[in-house]
Amino acid sequence: MVEPLNIALAGLGTVGGGVVRLIETNAELIARRARRPIRIAAISARDRSKDRGVDLSAYDWVDDTAALAARDDVDVVVEMVGGSDGPALALARNTIAGGKSLVTANKAMIAHHGLELAAAAEAQGVALKFEAAVAGGIPVIKGLSEGAAANAIERVYGILNGTCNYILSTMEDTGADFADVLADAQKLGYAEADPTFDIEGIDAAHKLSILAAIAFGSQLRFDAVETMGISRIKAADIEQARSLGYVIRLLGMAGVDTAHGAPRLFQRVRPHLVPIDHPLAHVDGATNAVVAEGNFMGRLLFQGAGAGDGPTASAVVADIIDIARGEKGAAFSMPAGELEAMEPASTGHRVGSSYIRFTVPDRPGVLADITAAMRDAGVSIESLIQKGDPDQDGVVILAVVTHPGPESAVTEAMRILDGSDSLAGRPLVMQIIGA
Repeated sequence: MVEPLNIALAGLGTVGGGVVRLIETNAELIARRARRPIRIAAISARDRSKDRGVDLSAYDWVDDTAALAARDDVDVVVEMVGGSDGPALALARNTIAGGKSLVTANKAMIAHHGLELAAAAEAQGVALKFEAAVAGGIPVIKGLSEGAAANAIERVYGILNGTCNYILSTMEDTGADFADVLADAQKLGYAEADPTFDIEGIDAAHKLSILAAIAFGSQLRFDAVETMGISRIKAADIEQARSLGYVIRLLGMAGVDTAHGAPRLFQRVRPHLVPIDHPLAHVDGATNAVVAEGNFMGRLLFQGAGAGDGPTASAVVADIIDIARGEKGAAFSMPAGELEAMEPASTGHRVGSSYIRFTVPDRPGVLADITAAMRDAGVSIESLIQKGDPDQDGVVILAVVTHPGPESAVTEAMRILDGSDSLAGRPLVMQIIGA
């Protein structure tokens, strides 16, 4: 008789309840694929009385989540508490120190403390797995660390936050402005009551830093991710992008810059204009998608549900199955001590086209001031579009698309215009990606 793998679940929110349902529903199939049964030995959450839509009476309830790490009848702790520090991090540290494997869906904790936890897991000979921390049910971590292991990954990028993608694609479909779509998304449960982590790009930055470490064999540098969210995007930007043959997507992009000697890590999360014929342009709703480009495999696209109880629980249980099979490999595809410490890459020398949206007073001379600043900064203008009548404040929207050039030139143009009375608000700059 093969001994079961005993697990403890910490946190019973949407994902935790999904894990219980999945293990119960597919118990026989999971046991065959894991080559041993998976048994839930204990569970813990803040509120014991909450109805989670699943019968938990068969499992040993533990009021103190931290106590799960010390139980003799537990082989693996599954952390779904959330948060980069606090109880989640304490549980993770204690689990690994106690010689137990850890599975987590906590992207913030991994982005901030993944290197420490990976080194500790290697020292203890246990597994640290976090497939569910990035892109929900999409097996992108396994795809990069195993399927693409023979390749030098040249860049990785994609749509990493379903809330932002839902908002942007709904703005496209309806013509509504950002604030209205966000309010509807909150009512429908697609956005949190406090959506800051999502709409300001922080959630996507957590995920991007994890993908970059795996793709490039670099140490985690969440602190170096250049981050801008979608809260400043207007319906007019969506319309202008469409007229130019683009859609707007919040993208996380990472690569290794070797143009100036030692390799440097480029990481950026911000809205981009994406050509309508690019695969990411057709990813809508709350879907996530990740593109990885390798020197032998070419372009791979991973796409699917980025959140939800079913997809995320599927990723969690897949990690548990790996551990049941005895697969404990390095968390970031290579030993933590071999991950390269890379300094952040400067972005000023990066060459590309930009979309710049200006809000300006409707009066003579404004256009001359803007074009003069662009000229003085060395920015070549490809097209300039002004549509619509002035609003009640006498302000109009002016959109500029630049010819390819260094990003530093656009930055200099914005510096020249800073504080100018020819502007009625801060310009919005978005890069345009190639097809």
